[in-house]
Amino acid sequence: MTLDNTDRRPGAVARLWQQSIVLTLGFVALLYGIEGIDTATNHELDQGGVRPRTIGGLEGIAFGPLLHANWEHLIGNTVPVLVLGLLTLLTGIGRGLAATAIVWVVGEFGTWLTGADGTIHLGASVLVFGWLTYLISRGLFARNLWQILIGVLVGVFYGSILWGVLPGQPGISWQGHLFGALGGLLAGWVLSGDERRRRRGGSVGPSVSPLGQS
Repeated sequence: MTLDNTDRRPGAVARLWQQSIVLTLGFVALLYGIEGIDTATNHELDQGGVRPRTIGGLEGIAFGPLLHANWEHLIGNTVPVLVLGLLTLLTGIGRGLAATAIVWVVGEFGTWLTGADGTIHLGASVLVFGWLTYLISRGLFARNLWQILIGVLVGVFYGSILWGVLPGQPGISWQGHLFGALGGLLAGWVLSGDERRRRRGGSVGPSVSPLGQS
């Protein structure tokens, strides 16, 4: 018997695309709105980034990915956020939001633990690296050919940025990149549990995903 828990009805897939686009554009609009306020207040909001191993810096775990050092920083993150954020949500809204939450917490807490003293870490690149490794790894964990193909294509276009997990250019939070990427791998493993249970003969409920079985 073949088990397929993905709802591929045109209406369901169309709604998923609509919801994913709205959420992604809404998140980017939020980032631009926050940077506008930050600029108007002489970048006072930037103090809300991750400040490693300080009690006050723990608030950065919640706010760090929403803040950027300047407009150039935000503009540089915009296209990866749009593309990888949308693809992540297209694996299923609930699953995409869960992956984002895992990446967010793991990436920011790891940065808080390991970042250099006296630094402030901010920017959505922690999410970009997490979404990237989530999309690349999930198909491998699920052993789903279509998802693996999506992961390969994402890797071809964006895989080179993974060099950013290594110490290098001053002013770049390689710790955020590294732990964001690790968070994406963790999300890929945790959120492929349905497929792993299916291979063992378990049953799972229906969901909607245009990027292969969800």
